[in-house]
Amino acid sequence: MGRLKQFLKHNISVCLLALAALVFFQPEQLLAAPATRGSVPVIKTYRSPKNSTRKNRRLTKFIILHTTEGSARGALEKLSKNGECHYMVAKDGKIYTIIDKNRIAYHAGVSMWNGQTGLDSMSIGIEIAGYHDKDITPAQYASLKRLLSELKATYKISDNNVLTHSMVAYGNPNRWQKRKHRGRKRCGMLLAKPENRAKLGLKSKPLYDPDVRAGRLVDADKELSKILYSKPSTVVQKQKPISVPPVTAPTQKPVAQKPAQPVKTETGVATTTTTTQPQVFALPKNIIGPGRSAWDIARDLYNSADTIYHFPDGTTKTGKEVKKWKSMPKGTRVEIGGGETSENPDVTLMEIGKDGTVHEITGDEIMAETTFYFPSNKRGYYLRGSQQSLKELEELPEGTFVLVGYKVGGPISARKPVFNICGLKWNMPDTYYFNSKKGTLTSGADIDEKNIPSGAYVFYQE
Repeated sequence: MGRLKQFLKHNISVCLLALAALVFFQPEQLLAAPATRGSVPVIKTYRSPKNSTRKNRRLTKFIILHTTEGSARGALEKLSKNGECHYMVAKDGKIYTIIDKNRIAYHAGVSMWNGQTGLDSMSIGIEIAGYHDKDITPAQYASLKRLLSELKATYKISDNNVLTHSMVAYGNPNRWQKRKHRGRKRCGMLLAKPENRAKLGLKSKPLYDPDVRAGRLVDADKELSKILYSKPSTVVQKQKPISVPPVTAPTQKPVAQKPAQPVKTETGVATTTTTTQPQVFALPKNIIGPGRSAWDIARDLYNSADTIYHFPDGTTKTGKEVKKWKSMPKGTRVEIGGGETSENPDVTLMEIGKDGTVHEITGDEIMAETTFYFPSNKRGYYLRGSQQSLKELEELPEGTFVLVGYKVGGPISARKPVFNICGLKWNMPDTYYFNSKKGTLTSGADIDEKNIPSGAYVFYQE
């Protein structure tokens, strides 16, 4: 009986202590407590429900830094719902865990670095609340520095392998670019600058793009490249402020004024002869003009229903309504939408007619072995670009789906499971299952591991 009283007394004390903790501490503070001594504290209120469906990574080679391009709350809800990163750093420095650090998060999308593609399967993704063209807060720098230090030590990652999303993201050919290219995203670009990396405790960085240098990709954004691979400056020079007059007519040409002529005044003193330098009219970054297309401004959001084009004649159209992209009038103002988080989406599955002509979609890859077509008039069939004539491909009907830069495996069976074909890429969003019986294409993100259709073919990124 004495032992029972002692047991009850002990457990009542434990309950009272737990109740006191709930009263005096906020739930968020309890969730933020580090899992192990010395680890960076994280908040678990937005831990993604997708954790249970994500496999563990076999290796971790990179850390990729993103900017949310939207508000923190909107980003957290979206990132958690889709499992799109491992951590999110809010403006006040709080760190939220989304996908467990050892599991795969879908954050890098269509990506390549030094010839390796599909970096989701070998990287940790960190989202920072903010925008690609604005510096992050001191609190974010402090928290991100601690988080990077811990992750680098855990996975033995060098400073050179801490990359920004803008370094690794690439685009397939489109109506603006004939080849696979860098420059479709500027996400996190300012975190590549030497002075900002120093704030994060990073002592080195890549000095060039290995894929552009090797010819695997072309550089479609020279301005971005200068930012990503800028070298630290030893001397800081103060620049004089330059005042740029507002643009009243984007097509207006600057006019140089003639030198003032000597004129006698009432006192008999002549004015000094002066020469006015030609004024330079700078177009705002969201105005279409010489050398600046809709794609240069909006990237993959150029044809989005949330992107609005304000034409010089006062009319407006959404990206879905515009048809003649190459003849967009100069002076058109582009208003980029995208909801709470407007980081450019990944575009892999394209459709002839909706997304452009076959040449605009595939560019130089039209007859490549890694380009596949799913004709709308031949349900249940797919065609490989290298096995067709140019004329046959040019005659493909509207509604034909196209994948560029892919491999194919199958048919899937008990003896040939999908995991033996494409490994961890089996449920990536940019992996597609083709059911030849139904003529349907289904994203890997929508496939249930237990119900992968037998006889289907799987298409996955190189």
